[in-house]
Amino acid sequence: MLREIAEYPNSFGPVGAGGERIETPRYTLCMGRGSSWNTVQRQRFGAAEVDEVMAEVHALLRERGRTSTQWEVGSAAEPADLVDLLFERGVVPDKDPYAVALVLQHEPPPGPPGTVARPVETFEEFAAANEVQFAAFGAEGDELAESRSLLQDLWADRTTLMHAVWMDGEIVSAGTAAPVSEGLLLYGGATAPHARGRGGYRALLRARWDEAVARGTPALITQGGAMSRPILERAGFEPVGHIHILLDEFAERE
Repeated sequence: MLREIAEYPNSFGPVGAGGERIETPRYTLCMGRGSSWNTVQRQRFGAAEVDEVMAEVHALLRERGRTSTQWEVGSAAEPADLVDLLFERGVVPDKDPYAVALVLQHEPPPGPPGTVARPVETFEEFAAANEVQFAAFGAEGDELAESRSLLQDLWADRTTLMHAVWMDGEIVSAGTAAPVSEGLLLYGGATAPHARGRGGYRALLRARWDEAVARGTPALITQGGAMSRPILERAGFEPVGHIHILLDEFAERE
């Protein structure tokens, strides 16, 4: 169960206001408040059904004014060669195309002295924490403008938690989390480029661990991409699966 949650966190976490999750016997389609945030997860169908499933997913997205989606293909996805089948149909690797599903079930090390790590308490802190994430993940153009326009609604919704780390009075690390019965799902952990290598990410992990313990669910569940996986594994996270992350810009192909 932990492997599946770590590979497909959006299929198990809470759905925020403005989001939608469609569960079918063959896949789960998750859509966020922003038009560009879409992902297909938990694929369970035969190889002969690929075109049918893709057409169904595309139709659901078009009905909602959406023109692209990720496909997150985990280690137990069916068919086993789904990644190759999607490539043959014009889907391409996303910016960070491979991640490892990771779980932590013991206390990680603390952050360095002088850091403050806690949940954000005001909208101003929330907005500053999001700016750290935007910069770290290279958000720009229309995507960045749309993300900023949604901040007030996200703050009012409070479906997820946002933790941040301060150094010398400045937010340098931030990450989103969602509580589930098995632990705390971690999303979007990031450190500002100018503050990397100073222990901010380590402090962020410890704050989220403390949150999970306080809730009586001492486990952290996440995915590690090229940048975050080494840090997470040094902190004690253990691999339980893997995910190929693909981008399907179907409107451009049709």
